[in-house]
Amino acid sequence: MSTAASEIARLREEIGCHDRKYYVEAVPEISDLEYDRLIERLKKLEAEHPELITPDSPTQRIGDRPVEGLMPFEHLVPMLSIENTYSLDELKRYGDRVAKLLPDEQIEWVVELKVDGVAVSLIYEDGLLTHGVTRGNGRVGDDITHNVRTIKDVPLRLLCTKPRPSVAHRGATNGRGFMENDPPPLLEVRGEIYMTNSDLVLLNQSQQRKGEPPFANTRNVTAGSVRQLDPRVCAERRLRLFCHGAGDTRGLKAKTHIEFLDELRGYGLAATPYVECFPSFDTAVEHCERLIERLHELDFEIDGLVLKVNRFDQRKRLGSTSKSPRWLIAYKFEKYEAVTRLLDIRVQIGKTGAITPVADLEPVELAGTTVSRASLHNADEIQRKDTRPGDVVVVEKAGKIIPHIVRVEKHLRKGSPRKFVFPTECPDCGRKLVKDSGGVYIRCPNLQCPAQVKERIRYFASRNAMDIEGLGDKLVDQLVADKLVQSYGDLYRLEQRQDRLLGLERMGRKSVDNLLDGIEASQNRGLGRLLNGLSIRHVGTRVATVLAERFGSIDALMFATVEQLSETNEIGPIIAQSVYDFLHGKFGSETIEDLRSVGVSMESIARPSQSRLLDGTTLVVTGTFPKYNREEIQELIAQHGGYAASSVSKNTDYLMAGENAGSKLTKAQQLGVTVIGEAEFEWLLHGWAT
Repeated sequence: MSTAASEIARLREEIGCHDRKYYVEAVPEISDLEYDRLIERLKKLEAEHPELITPDSPTQRIGDRPVEGLMPFEHLVPMLSIENTYSLDELKRYGDRVAKLLPDEQIEWVVELKVDGVAVSLIYEDGLLTHGVTRGNGRVGDDITHNVRTIKDVPLRLLCTKPRPSVAHRGATNGRGFMENDPPPLLEVRGEIYMTNSDLVLLNQSQQRKGEPPFANTRNVTAGSVRQLDPRVCAERRLRLFCHGAGDTRGLKAKTHIEFLDELRGYGLAATPYVECFPSFDTAVEHCERLIERLHELDFEIDGLVLKVNRFDQRKRLGSTSKSPRWLIAYKFEKYEAVTRLLDIRVQIGKTGAITPVADLEPVELAGTTVSRASLHNADEIQRKDTRPGDVVVVEKAGKIIPHIVRVEKHLRKGSPRKFVFPTECPDCGRKLVKDSGGVYIRCPNLQCPAQVKERIRYFASRNAMDIEGLGDKLVDQLVADKLVQSYGDLYRLEQRQDRLLGLERMGRKSVDNLLDGIEASQNRGLGRLLNGLSIRHVGTRVATVLAERFGSIDALMFATVEQLSETNEIGPIIAQSVYDFLHGKFGSETIEDLRSVGVSMESIARPSQSRLLDGTTLVVTGTFPKYNREEIQELIAQHGGYAASSVSKNTDYLMAGENAGSKLTKAQQLGVTVIGEAEFEWLLHGWAT
């Protein structure tokens, strides 16, 4: 091989590696300037040696001339539509239908973002990109290969390296290590072409300089760009691609969707991010509700979430209707946008001390309501979007979440408005603010900060926590300002300070009596509500309920190690550490003892007809049984005071194994866990020894 050919091959490999680092792994190793120098060097060498130019060279992403027209192309496998719903109840009914189609089977569910862009199918033959096709009518689409080649997320030739596992995987079977080196002879990948909001801002600024009208949103730009006949136009738009599925699956090595995404990454394709897998449909749905609240973290638009059966063999048995596969559904939500002006930015202090910036907006109609405020979430987000008072901004409301700013219309910015300077001291107590280690939130570390105390008391009294009737926001402000309440325990000592309560604004005898009755009633809300009300970081209603059901009392919870906490179903290591730190820290332990001293119940509320025969016992259920289904067994375990875990560990007391028990049985045998059947389980329920 000549010196030029050798250097060209090296440069192509190096550029391909950096493309993978940037687009697939999101860990770039060189600057844009260094990357551009590599491209320029390659261009120079290929210009000197045109005989060495190949179709998969990074320099060939942009065609020399426009195509004459978009040609039809028949999909190798039809691109079916996806069943969708906007209703949480309908979503749960769908999960029930799938469970009935696969009776007594453990079904793992994957949750993905539904990116709001343009659907595309990519075809690779012997590792080389040969076609990029729009969805069209599902059977025949338009060939847009000339434009797809301009998208840097799309490798012109598939790589032959092993994947870098990065998909979160909760409680599902791990299939790492399946990958071989060579891509299949034929690979048909489905994905979504999209544009980021940041790139739309830059594009509209460019449009303004050219004297051309701005684009309204990212989806319109994307849809118009991929249908351009001149690929140079598309190349200027900085489009991107996420892959999420396959058409023709022959040659794929993966047996599950999680493995499939890793396989795609191994080939150099950018797979959909923030994908997680869950051991049940219920836990997947709960994750959806949490994920919707994090939409502001994304720099690209989504219009829903997709829930998919993880295992391919189960997908095959579920099959499809004439319109859509039965193994997936889109949980969509209405999105509303409005354009308004940002009048000012101020900060508010939350119950955990987080300093949250809030946008004061020129009032605008959005989803049937007048919006005058929006969350800016954190200092990093303000900097990322370069949000400044006086800017024209796009405000979005999706689902039930509060409005947030999607982007700044910088092409409408007048002059150089001042940048917002985030405070360095707490605006309420003056304490120096600190930033979370490795996080984005800036906090006031003073637990006695009046603003924090107010927010904690408000949340403690809220309906999902201790549900104290009569304790509204204005009364909380008065109680904290007059130093009647400085802690949760002080609420239960107000009965001794009725004369001072009567001196507060709008607090007559009846109001005071109602308040004290509400406080007294809250003493017996149970452990779950108490844990939720304590404002432990990362602990909300669901996590509090899970912990209460698992441990039963505050004493058992305080006795648990971090490892035991993290082995609890749905409780990860971050939550476990946060709970442990709170319960064993000075503030948390003193709070618990103070509440105990004023008579607050710290045990779970027993279910009707609940026995304690399985109290403190952890069981894992696997396989199928002739008499009970899995849900019935887990309910019986809970009714008798036990805990139904999802995975086997050294802390498991019993594995209840039926037919087709699988890997859990093997692990139980390796760990020496007692294995029981249906009959032995019934003996336990009657208090008989096994």
